[in-house]
Amino acid sequence: MTKDSTKKIKAATRSRRQFLEAAGVTVAGAGAATLAAPAVHAATAPIKWRFQTYAGSILGQHVTKPIIDAINKASNGEMEVELYYADQLVPTGELFRSMQKGTIDAVHSDDDSMAAPVDISVFGGYFPLATKHALDVPTLFHQYGLADIWREAYAEAGGVVWLSAAGQDPCNFNTKKEIKSLKDLSGLRLYTFPTAGRFLSQFGVVPVSIPYEDAEVAVQTGELDGMAWSGITEDYTVGWADVTDYFLTNNISGAWIGSFYVNEKRWSDLPEHLKALVMACIESGHFYRNQWYWGGEANLRATGTKLKVRTIPAEEWKQVEDAAAKFWDEIAATGERAARVVNIFKKYDQIRKKAGGLYNAG
Repeated sequence: MTKDSTKKIKAATRSRRQFLEAAGVTVAGAGAATLAAPAVHAATAPIKWRFQTYAGSILGQHVTKPIIDAINKASNGEMEVELYYADQLVPTGELFRSMQKGTIDAVHSDDDSMAAPVDISVFGGYFPLATKHALDVPTLFHQYGLADIWREAYAEAGGVVWLSAAGQDPCNFNTKKEIKSLKDLSGLRLYTFPTAGRFLSQFGVVPVSIPYEDAEVAVQTGELDGMAWSGITEDYTVGWADVTDYFLTNNISGAWIGSFYVNEKRWSDLPEHLKALVMACIESGHFYRNQWYWGGEANLRATGTKLKVRTIPAEEWKQVEDAAAKFWDEIAATGERAARVVNIFKKYDQIRKKAGGLYNAG
């Protein structure tokens, strides 16, 4: 069955369901033409959300769909959340505005990619060398105050409520060309995040912005030389390991900072018990992603056969670390709130270094 056929069947099914509901017929009992009293049906009609994720359809099965499935199951018919993948309803760069206007109801993305008009958007996605591991992200948000800063920033923007952030995989490089030193980065056309690309450009990287689902084909056609977009778990999962040859263990950030957001009115209208349910499902999804990525990164570096693993020596990579420190100061100078975020990163970085061991290992 083709994708178009599947879509037509789903559309027809939805249309039939909508017609039956409008006629006062319960969908479950449609075959017996069981009539439902209009007043009762109106009182029990589910709250419907349209939800779009930054992830493509394959990656989305791991990073977003488990949460949506959990909400739909646990809400016991009180909510129906329909999931859309990267760029299916609107381009990723328009997610914030579309959510603010109510075109879509909720989003899983990062502040940077969805061009959120907040002064902390630069820190979303992969902020250069701010994290070492995925667990750094909830630590920074819950123990060091980033959650309060994010809520504050989105409250000022208006129309969108920030719900929760979590870490995912590191930002490594998977490329057609072998990278053994910093000079090998020069001239590489890489699919990457806005801020990550801005930072990498000083090392000769040419950032390329294209729709997520086009990246694999762009490598095959030569438009791209690879990606600086994920860790090795994603490379194998979404097929990028099939079109590139090398994986660089050096990363420019130890964890993606991604969040869940919702239209302000849709969230305000949601009953308190459903708000609690949504948040519980989101937090459960964070747990799943942490172990999925963490296990995958180790296993595929050790046993994967598609990508040859390479590492730039630490003494040379220090140039990137030094450049990141300078970049932090440049961003801190852009505003008071940005300075607060950078100061938190610096404080946490000092603690990690003092703790040593795994806390400071990239």
